[in-house]
Amino acid sequence: MNIESINESACIVYLGDQINEETAERVKQATDRIRATLSDVITDLVPSYTSVMVCYDLERIDRFGIQSRLRRAVAGAGATAPDPSSAQTLELPVYYGPEVALDLDDVCEFAGLSADEVIRIHSEQSYRVYAIGFSPGFAFLGSTDARIAMPRKSTPRLKVPVGSVGIAGSQTAIYPSATPGGWQIVGRTPSKMVDWDSESLALAQIGDRVKFRAIDRDEFIRLGGQFDEL
Repeated sequence: MNIESINESACIVYLGDQINEETAERVKQATDRIRATLSDVITDLVPSYTSVMVCYDLERIDRFGIQSRLRRAVAGAGATAPDPSSAQTLELPVYYGPEVALDLDDVCEFAGLSADEVIRIHSEQSYRVYAIGFSPGFAFLGSTDARIAMPRKSTPRLKVPVGSVGIAGSQTAIYPSATPGGWQIVGRTPSKMVDWDSESLALAQIGDRVKFRAIDRDEFIRLGGQFDEL
C-alpha cells in the first residue's frame, strides 16, 4: 500500500499494480472500510482499478492526519474472503441486432468469428465491476474474452446512443447516457444504468457482477428499448 497526496485536500491510496480480481477485491474492501471509519472527515471516495482517491475536509483533518487514519483503516484489506452480501449480480438483457450493434461486423472481422459466436462469447461470461467513471453510472467491466478484445476506435463517435454495450480491449461497458465514445458497439440494453432518484445513483457498484442475456428484437421493444430513429 502506498499513499500519495495529489492536492491540499485529496490523496490516492494505491493498493496494487495489476488489474485483476485480487486487487479489485482489495480496493473494494478498502473503500468499504474508509467509508465506514472516516465518514466524519471524507467528502468523496473514487475507487478505481488499483486505487482509491480520497477527498477530505481540510477544516477537520490535515494531510498527515488523513494518511495516518487511512493506513489504519485499510490495513489488511483484501486478506479476508469477499462478503457475498455486499455485492449483487445484475442480469442485463442485451439486443445484439443490426439496428443497434453498430460495430458487430467489425468485431467479427477482427476476431475471425461469426456474429453468433461473438454474441455467445460476450454474453456467456460474468463480468466484475472494476470502476465507475467517465460519466454517471458508466461501469467499467472486466475482463473481456481475449478472442473478442478489440481495441477502441481510433476516432471516437460524437454521440453513442444510451444503453449501447461496447468493447474496448479487455473491458466491456454500457453507456448510461448518450455521450461521445470510442468503444466498439456490439448491442444495446433497455435497462437504465442510472437512477437519479436513488442514493447510489448508479445501478451497478464496484464489486458487483454483471451478466448479459441475449434477447430478440421483440423483447427489446417490450422492455422499453428504442432505436435511434424512434
